[in-house]
Amino acid sequence: MAAEKAKKHSDPGRYVVSSRMRTVIAICIFLGLAGMVVGLMRDPQRAWLAYLIAFFYFVSLALGGVFFTALQHLTKAGWSVNVRRIAESFTKFLPMGAIGAGVFLVGAPKVYEWLDSAKVHEDPLLLHKASYLNGTFFVIRLVLFFLLWLIFSKVIVGRSIRQDESGDVNLTHKQVGTSIAFILTFALSYSFFSVDLLMSTQPHWFSTIYGVYCFSGLFQSTMAFMILTVIYLRKKGLLSGYVTDDHMHDLGKLLFGFTVFWAYIAFSQYMLIWYANLPEETGFIISRTEGTWLPVALLLLIGKFIVPFLALLPRWAKRTPAHLGAVSIWLLIMQYVDLYWLVYPNYFEDKIPLTYEALIFLGFAGVFLLVVTRFLSRNNLVPLKDPRIQESLNHHVVY
Repeated sequence: MAAEKAKKHSDPGRYVVSSRMRTVIAICIFLGLAGMVVGLMRDPQRAWLAYLIAFFYFVSLALGGVFFTALQHLTKAGWSVNVRRIAESFTKFLPMGAIGAGVFLVGAPKVYEWLDSAKVHEDPLLLHKASYLNGTFFVIRLVLFFLLWLIFSKVIVGRSIRQDESGDVNLTHKQVGTSIAFILTFALSYSFFSVDLLMSTQPHWFSTIYGVYCFSGLFQSTMAFMILTVIYLRKKGLLSGYVTDDHMHDLGKLLFGFTVFWAYIAFSQYMLIWYANLPEETGFIISRTEGTWLPVALLLLIGKFIVPFLALLPRWAKRTPAHLGAVSIWLLIMQYVDLYWLVYPNYFEDKIPLTYEALIFLGFAGVFLLVVTRFLSRNNLVPLKDPRIQESLNHHVVY
């Protein structure tokens, strides 16, 4: 019945990948490959660091898509039905991420000193952590993480796609238990994933809040990319009658909320390190707030919190596509700056120009856009037979 009413409401349209989009994607991928090749020839360590940041960035976006989708099923949310397919499209990068993880293992010894057995045996602390930080266990964890993420995403998104054909309401009910299992798995696996790939670039330092810090950036950037994708599709004349300013308002509120959440977690980590004043912890902050890295730290404070906080605070800001889109683009840039700030000070005393980094990032962006646009062009932009679609069609924000 809900599906019939939705059909009568309007046609959300079908996304067709334009020749311009294909050209943009091809250019991005080419530039990424060129940047990686040149980087490996001139400075292999820096090339692999750039690869690591871009890889982590887009895998996080893909996981953010699964997390958002699972969260909606877990809470039995109705308002988000008409934007959920956008989040589902992000998950299609996970198979590419698994391949990318395999590629990264080739260059991992250039990034992690704990993969050098000689250095490990010379360093008592690295030797103490060797039971966890070792090549074999690292590979096992990566394989396990991606295997779990791929299985969950295939089940959750697969049911949504099958429902477009069958209209089986039971598929929606089954999503609740699967989503609970995914979120519990995700909470642990993504925390360890963040520790393994990013925190271990400085193996003498540790933080118990690091995984949550990375998660806050994951969800903030996921919301930003969802907003941009919805704006792009609406500009194409799609989603008419399905996604309104009220949906944009709620997406904007989530973006605003996780901007505050990121700031809270960042401050919590800084405050605890400052208050404890332990040599093994303060090194992380000192190396990132002195010399040429201080402007980057201030840029994060201003650019990832103060500017978006003020820009998203008014009600109109969350209902104006051009404004919301500009803030989203800015936050996606800031997310890259954040990852850059987390990793590069461990290897370079001075910040360096983002040449190879920008090109390699564009390559990953091209692959991400390729799989997302392909998914959106092959499936309905809205899950028309979802039993909660009427709630989304009649969604109105009053605050």
